[in-house]
Amino acid sequence: MRIELIQPAANVLFDMPDETHEEIIALIDAVAEGAEARAPDLAAAFGEWCWLVYTVHGDVVEVLDVGCAR
Repeated sequence: MRIELIQPAANVLFDMPDETHEEIIALIDAVAEGAEARAPDLAAAFGEWCWLVYTVHGDVVEVLDVGCAR
């Protein structure tokens, strides 16, 4: 599974503190592992403090937005 972050999501991700960054990466990993069973619709994943919005296109998970409540 390949992961693509659109530029605004990547900008937000790399401006986050390390502990928040780690939670987002863990969410992306979890989404990538389960993405083969998902339809290519808009979806979201939520962690303890963070979230991401993504869609799946074949073997690509496209991360559209990331955020954190911290």
